[in-house]
Amino acid sequence: MTESGKETPHSPLTRSPLLDMQDIGISFGGVPALRGANLSVAAGEVHALIGQNGAGKSTLIKILTGAYRRGSGSVRFEGREVDFRTPKQAREAGISTIYQEINLVPFRSVAENIFLGREPRRFGLIDWRAVQQRAAALLESFGLQIDVKKPVGRYSTAIQQMVALARAVSSDAKMVIMDESTSSLDEREVELLFTVVRKLRDDGRAVIFVSHRLDELYALCDRVTVMRDGQTVAQSTMAEMDKLQLVTTMLGRTLAAVVQDDTAARETNLARRGKQMIATTHLSAHPKVSDVSLEVHAGEAVGLAGLLGSGRTETMRLMFGADPLERGSLTIGGETVALKSPQDAIARGLAYLTEDRKAEGIVPELSVRDNLTLVCLRTLAKNGVVDVKKQQAIVDRFIASLGIKLRSPDQPIRELSGGNQQKVLLARWLAAEPSLLLLDEPTRGIDVGAKADVAKIVRELRDAGLAVLLSASELEELTAVADRAVVIRDGRTVAELNGVDMSETAIMDAIAYGGDGHSQLADAAQTANAAHIADALEGDRHGA
Repeated sequence: MTESGKETPHSPLTRSPLLDMQDIGISFGGVPALRGANLSVAAGEVHALIGQNGAGKSTLIKILTGAYRRGSGSVRFEGREVDFRTPKQAREAGISTIYQEINLVPFRSVAENIFLGREPRRFGLIDWRAVQQRAAALLESFGLQIDVKKPVGRYSTAIQQMVALARAVSSDAKMVIMDESTSSLDEREVELLFTVVRKLRDDGRAVIFVSHRLDELYALCDRVTVMRDGQTVAQSTMAEMDKLQLVTTMLGRTLAAVVQDDTAARETNLARRGKQMIATTHLSAHPKVSDVSLEVHAGEAVGLAGLLGSGRTETMRLMFGADPLERGSLTIGGETVALKSPQDAIARGLAYLTEDRKAEGIVPELSVRDNLTLVCLRTLAKNGVVDVKKQQAIVDRFIASLGIKLRSPDQPIRELSGGNQQKVLLARWLAAEPSLLLLDEPTRGIDVGAKADVAKIVRELRDAGLAVLLSASELEELTAVADRAVVIRDGRTVAELNGVDMSETAIMDAIAYGGDGHSQLADAAQTANAAHIADALEGDRHGA
């Protein structure tokens, strides 16, 4: 608050919130997804809701919008207790959601999409002239002049976002939730969208803005709520939480812990690494990857670091031929290649362990045996008939070497724990004898013991001469395995950290400030180290 008593645009929430969610809890199958989550949003503010994958953001939004029923806690909207049982009830109350995948009817006109189901009528019939005039006027208030009679599918993603916003405004929405709405937009389109969002704020509407792009949060949002592991861990104005604090809070690593972990020199494996196995130069594929350059050598593990949404997964998919490359080059074994499919990548010795084990990894109804040998099945077959003895030998070898716990190789893989499923998928690729292993979040969704097992396996593979590119959200896990780190932010390589220079400190610094030379975290580390030394000397004097 100012001395005059007026609230500044970036001051903490001091007036009654439009939305107040307190102590929200929900469980799925006995496993808590939210525990004591809180969210308070005022009218006339843009509020950032952020957190890593699995933090609970989407679950909290689904409870608010009636898609899920909360198990505990309270939700107040406009000062009264609410319990929306369907998304329709939430919309009727004035809460509109715009998802990353825009929910429009592409072959219908812009005007039809804006007023779909709420068309103005005359003499019982839809007044199409009124529909078109109101749609055009609404978009013009956003500074957008387009032909509202054209199908919305003919317009760019940015224009479609504006149409979705116009639909929310036309329904008198008091709160608009924008879930990763800028993920597929370019810089010019993002600024156009921001102009509209600011207008909504100035008109007194509340906007909940979900994004992982730090620069966007600071350019647009007034306050922020940070979630981690199903809980609200921080609520602050954007002005009072700098990028460094935001990153450390999201990742769950306090500054003191990071400084303590990173003061000791790390042993490196770089001196004995082998030849270059793969290299990317200015890799690009709109909208997620814009300029990624990296290289991986035999006998080393390289960490690919960055926040969720930074382009890590998309980079690996490009390297594996799963998505088409727009610009840049890919070199494998010293030869520039154009991969047309994952089959091309596999033929050149690449293996890719996806982050989505359930959707893109396991075949749940097949046995462990069949899942494990899926990639190398062709080499085990002769005249279309699988050599069962060879298959069993491979299965037995990897069950033993990776410590896979199971009743029988013939049991469905869906019956195994998450950690053992992950080991089976890792074994599937190792059975193909790759020279380069791409691991995207290999420890996601598995318990602590299984995480340690996977990390040990990766180190052993590296020491055996395999080239490994590892992506991980948990920096502690990444630095425990990787020899070097390549940091990407908003689809661009912003830093490469080698050997002893690679640390959680340096990685978070690059994530927060984009490798622009600003190093608040390093300064903080020096300060903390100096204080630690001073305390130690003081202790010695007292001890003497």
